[in-house]
Amino acid sequence: MKIGRFLFSVIAVMLLHASIVEARVFKIATISPDGTFWMQEMRAGAEEIKKQTQGRVVFKFYPGGVMGNDESVLRKIRIGQLQGGAVTAGSLVSIDPDIAIYELPYLFESLDQVDYVRSRMDAELIETLEGKGFVGFGLAEGGFSYMMSDQSLQSVADVRDKKVWLPSNHPVGEAVFESADIS
Repeated sequence: MKIGRFLFSVIAVMLLHASIVEARVFKIATISPDGTFWMQEMRAGAEEIKKQTQGRVVFKFYPGGVMGNDESVLRKIRIGQLQGGAVTAGSLVSIDPDIAIYELPYLFESLDQVDYVRSRMDAELIETLEGKGFVGFGLAEGGFSYMMSDQSLQSVADVRDKKVWLPSNHPVGEAVFESADIS
């Protein structure tokens, strides 16, 4: 089953068992651009929930960062302007630094190793988020990170001479680059 549909199925079951009588609109924001896999899956799941609840539960999506970056989305969730968001792990590090475990370089050699660790760690990480006021419906994986360049880079010294981009709120990446004197 695809991640998005699974997550929205979980939400639908919870809402159905909550005996919601009146219609409810859930506002969900993400930096994922409209039309991407993530948005397609979220919209498909939302459509299923709308059908299962006879239109009483509807999702309104704000893709492509129109509600701001991940930190803005989390702030808007805290103050009630949004009911949810699909955010990157880096933005959750400020809530729970342990989330960064999956970003440690060279920790995993295969997706099988990732799956093994995630099967034991995801629930604990989500529980910690819940203890800090955020309900997590799951953690999605985006695969391994790779350094890329339009020029050949054969050594760390080659990288030091280049402008390097890292996602915001990526403390592990920042620490790795800082330790190698890469700015």
